[in-house]
Amino acid sequence: MSGPVPATEPGWLGTRWTRLNGPGRVAGVDLARGLAVLGMFAAHLLWIREPFTWTDASTWVAVVDGRSSILFAILAGVSIGLATGGRTPLGGESLRTARVKLIVRAALLWVIGILLILTGVPVYVILPAYALLFLLTVPLIALDSRTLLVLAGTLAAVMPVAQVALDDLPLWRTTSGSLLSAVIGWHYPFTTWIAFVLAGLGVARAGIGRIEVQLRMLGVGVILAAVAYGLDAATGVAEADERSSYLAALWTGRAHSTGLLEVLGSGGFALAVIAACLLLCRTVAVWVVLPLRAVGAMPLTAYVGQLLVWAVVASAVLGRPGDLAGFRELDPLAPFVLWTVALCTAWALLIGRGPLEWILDRSSRLVATASVGRVER
Repeated sequence: MSGPVPATEPGWLGTRWTRLNGPGRVAGVDLARGLAVLGMFAAHLLWIREPFTWTDASTWVAVVDGRSSILFAILAGVSIGLATGGRTPLGGESLRTARVKLIVRAALLWVIGILLILTGVPVYVILPAYALLFLLTVPLIALDSRTLLVLAGTLAAVMPVAQVALDDLPLWRTTSGSLLSAVIGWHYPFTTWIAFVLAGLGVARAGIGRIEVQLRMLGVGVILAAVAYGLDAATGVAEADERSSYLAALWTGRAHSTGLLEVLGSGGFALAVIAACLLLCRTVAVWVVLPLRAVGAMPLTAYVGQLLVWAVVASAVLGRPGDLAGFRELDPLAPFVLWTVALCTAWALLIGRGPLEWILDRSSRLVATASVGRVER
């Protein structure tokens, strides 16, 4: 009589496949991250001369302008929430360890961001702002979903009022102010953008894998976007008029304005996109979008890789990395997108975690282990 057949361990490719498609990953979040990364590529590399208008198909490419980075910010909050307990926030030693890891990640993101700025590529590098947002989130990761969402909504409604005055400070028109702006990523001001991260953290705490949460996200996101963009279309001001008065600067949905209507409209748009991705990945389409999910599984590597390749190619072809017009005239978007998707898919299936994601994870684990060990002694 033969005994039970022993279970076989999955091979190397099997473990890579499980990492990308197993229960440890939320496929819809990876898909949304992939779209955010490629949307930021488009915002960097395309000429976007007209603002996004729902009724004019010729302007639809402008949907990536501003909204991709806000989508990325909300997804950062989702990722923090999933990594720190999901529906149930971590506590005790686990919470202390998670906070140390988050601080280390913030420090490394800031360093990477500064190095990217030094390449001379003419984009507003978002990583210094992300670093500050991560730090601001450290004391808040133990909060429950309701508290986080109320706090996010309050900040989204209140902070744009203060942001107009903050953006108008004489400091930003000085040499030292310009340097400070780059160092802290003020193009994505943490004072208001913390609302996006907390919204993402809040929906992660609500249980982002539950269909009822996904449907509520979709509904709330669509309503916020429709109301805010509708008000902007009906009563918003032209960009030139924003400089004329405080109220004009506040009451705008223009991309990167941090006006009230942009914060609410683009924030709602991002929530709706994430919810749509989560719902889509409940269907067989989850396999169709696997290459996009692979990009979303290593967003830092894809983002940094794009800017480094940009710096090298622009220097070799144009003589300097800062020639934005010249680089855009090379029509680089399609090759950048195709190569990024192909390389990320191959790396995810053959190797696993993205290289920069591995460095951040390994470094934060080592520092957290050493820090907790010192506390115990």
